[in-house]
Amino acid sequence: RKCTKILECPIKTLGILYSLTFINFIITMNPSYNHVLIFGMRCCNGVCAESLRKSKNEDFQKAFIPNIKMYLYQNQLNLSEWNRLSHFNNPFGFMEYNYTDIKSAVDLIQKPNITQLLPLPANESCIRCAVVANGGILNGSKMGKEIDSHTYVFRMNGAVIEGHEEDVGNRTSVYVHTSFSLIASLIAYRKYGFKNVPNDEGIKFVMIPEGLRDFIFLKDLLNRKAGPDRDFKKKKRAWAYYGGQFDESRFYVLHPDFLRYIRNRFMTSKQQNGTYWAMYRPTNGAFTLFLALHVCDIVDAYGFITENHKSFSNYYYENKKTEVVFFINHDYNLEIKLWKKLHDDKLIRLYQREGGQT
Repeated sequence: RKCTKILECPIKTLGILYSLTFINFIITMNPSYNHVLIFGMRCCNGVCAESLRKSKNEDFQKAFIPNIKMYLYQNQLNLSEWNRLSHFNNPFGFMEYNYTDIKSAVDLIQKPNITQLLPLPANESCIRCAVVANGGILNGSKMGKEIDSHTYVFRMNGAVIEGHEEDVGNRTSVYVHTSFSLIASLIAYRKYGFKNVPNDEGIKFVMIPEGLRDFIFLKDLLNRKAGPDRDFKKKKRAWAYYGGQFDESRFYVLHPDFLRYIRNRFMTSKQQNGTYWAMYRPTNGAFTLFLALHVCDIVDAYGFITENHKSFSNYYYENKKTEVVFFINHDYNLEIKLWKKLHDDKLIRLYQREGGQT
């Protein structure tokens, strides 16, 4: 029979709940179940007088969980956790996935040696971070020196630096990606000079586990052995994409709870109520910005979409004016409003400017 009461349909022989799919998924449980999360260590030392954690903004304080579990790693995934997370579609959970396949990948991820992604440097009281997206608003901005002056610099996707240092700087402390964005960016943006992902000494890589291919990629990356399920078009090994800087001790995978928490508490979209609800997720840039909000005291955002995005190219490294492309799996209008609100509430400083590109 078709299972409609999710929590009453276990496969007892395996100890794994009835396999939920996008087709048979019916929300019959208490809606609050979607907000069940696990917690980790608190970030930051609390001595920064300007820290966003000390904001008096009621909406932010109500939504923000400073000790949310942020990273996924070995020995976390057991049957109980699997049954909880299998209620949520990717990247917010493991709906339609196979327990053995996912667990075998997760158990290869090393537990971080330190609880804090970005340590506070000596003689500094605040962790100041620049999060640099790839929006055309940065073309001609001359923000490079300002960006590089931060304690840490985050970048994501096709972060073209060579030839654009004056506008976007040249430092990268944290590079955020999915397996698809990592590989596709190196192909699609090579013509703009993106020949390698940022590979600064000591750089930290953070993966967003967007889909099943990310866990296949993880097995190749962390096993250092060719698996029978490799589905990449080229024979290049996973670690070779990191420009010689890959180190398991500096590699992090974001936890599905953290990604779902961002969506549920900050980025709920009307798209979740439509036919294609399972497709919606925040952009990689959005996930990166919220990662920074949880590991930094002060966050400045550059290259993010703004209300006047039509005045600029899609990307800062495009010499000719192009239109910003809105993909169906993201809610760009929501992000435009959210970045402006966070800026107005003094939780971030969003780079904005008038004018445009010719």
